[in-house]
Amino acid sequence: MSAHFGTRLRKGAVNTTVAALAVAALAASQAPDVTADGHGRQTAADTPSAADNGSGIGDSATGNSPYYTDLPPLKSPNPAPSESSATTPAATGTTESGIPATVLDAYKKAEAELARSKPGCNLPWQLLAAIGKVESGQARGGNVTADGTTVSPILGPVLNGVGFANISDTDNGAYDGDSTYDRAVGPMQFIPSTWAWAGRDGNADGKKDPNNIYDAALAAGHYLCRYDWDMSATSGMRSAILSYNNSTDYLNTVLSWLEYYRKGTHEIPNGTGTVPDNRSDDGTGYTPTSPSTPSSPSTPSTPATPSKPSTPGKPTTPSTPATPTPTPTPTPTESVGHLEDAGTASLTAMAGDTFTERIGTRAETAAGKAVAKVRIRFTVVGDTDATFTGGERVATIVTDAKGVALAPALQAGEKTGGFTVRATVLGRTLSALDYKATVTARAADALARTSSTALTCTAGGEFAVGVEVKATYKGAVADKVAATATLIKSADDATANDKGPYFKDAAGDPVRTLDLQTDANGLLALPKLYADDTAGTYLLRITTTGGATLTVELTVTAAETSTPGPTPSESESATTGS
Repeated sequence: MSAHFGTRLRKGAVNTTVAALAVAALAASQAPDVTADGHGRQTAADTPSAADNGSGIGDSATGNSPYYTDLPPLKSPNPAPSESSATTPAATGTTESGIPATVLDAYKKAEAELARSKPGCNLPWQLLAAIGKVESGQARGGNVTADGTTVSPILGPVLNGVGFANISDTDNGAYDGDSTYDRAVGPMQFIPSTWAWAGRDGNADGKKDPNNIYDAALAAGHYLCRYDWDMSATSGMRSAILSYNNSTDYLNTVLSWLEYYRKGTHEIPNGTGTVPDNRSDDGTGYTPTSPSTPSSPSTPSTPATPSKPSTPGKPTTPSTPATPTPTPTPTPTESVGHLEDAGTASLTAMAGDTFTERIGTRAETAAGKAVAKVRIRFTVVGDTDATFTGGERVATIVTDAKGVALAPALQAGEKTGGFTVRATVLGRTLSALDYKATVTARAADALARTSSTALTCTAGGEFAVGVEVKATYKGAVADKVAATATLIKSADDATANDKGPYFKDAAGDPVRTLDLQTDANGLLALPKLYADDTAGTYLLRITTTGGATLTVELTVTAAETSTPGPTPSESESATTGS
């Protein structure tokens, strides 16, 4: 999980009520097969993984790492209509009930795969969603790429035994970057030793990546179903959840979100989800206490002797905390005073093209010093179908050593006009930095015929050779460009002619102006041309968006006339006279 250390305010009575209701609904938190210790941890006697998670560690899928403790709102995300308004649509879901699109898709695909491979498990995708919410806040609000991989690693704290489990390194740092101790990894928070045998390839890319939500969600599903537990039974679901993280509080939190999502949820864009605030390791719980400290107050009960004057001095030990605590160094995010443009040029692209310029944003302190390792979120805003490369409208980039975050390349859609890309600092309430971008219509700057054959026809006939032209823009194919073909009066008069060659409309009537569009190869094949009974030389002019123009000459020749032969009477007269 993301390591948000420090004390935070906990949710109030409303969330406590939600947890109580969810646990009561399951009616199983204190079943005979479960025992709880004084620290809120719980062991299920019939849960094999409570003793051994299959990796030899004997802990859990996550190594009992910390998790988010935020509880869902008391109000149902999608309340059912009353009997008196049975035809009224249910209310729109709240922000909390929304699940980022790619993350939601991964949960549903995992459910479908488990339904095929382990139908007796009856795994609901809402259980995966509940665990994903508790473990990583749905991959930090859906901060994933189009293929489901987290934009930045999600790592739990170092499992070095100081406040957490003690798990020595098992992957040589391959997954968690730590070659001394293990850490929980990815949106479903698997420790490397568990991932080694539980990992799955959920997106069929040939890899098993704990940082990919498709892989992690499928692995979590198989992990929960590995002992043939039935998720439709209370005891089976309880055992599975406890095997993931062996804690009563964890069980209750997951069940709360499970019931909440079962009542209704909806898809939201990636990167726009709500990241929880509170974690199970918030507060003073992770400062280890020396074993000798609690016994110090009992020391004065031992009679002091004159030869050992130091003995009665032990009660003064508590004065040590009076030493002034150094002011903590602000985190990079806390140091940011504002955002500055990092030399972004004009953002203009033709419909369907990739913007050649990329947005650069620099994080600075109030004094103007660059701040590295700060997460900048870029969001496409406005009525546009433009996206970042990969089809996403949101991208999060970490600033480099110069404090600069370079946004992914923008891809223009088909909708023309202006839109905004907004840069904000994650974790701080600062003024956003807006960048204006424009998408222009597809254009061509040159047209040429694909054939040099002369275009001729006799009056009243049809042209045997069709007209085909190719459009280009800066030498490249100009596809889907709007064009107009007009049979004009003269080179100096571009109005439509009222005589000479013509096209036919659907009814077969003559037309002399057509609106067309080039195909994917930049080609424009005009319909068949016909000629009326007026001979002469005529002009066909083709123009495109962007100013490309081509004028083609058409020749119509007069129809041939035959010389009439003598009539029969004339032939007789000629014979008689001879």
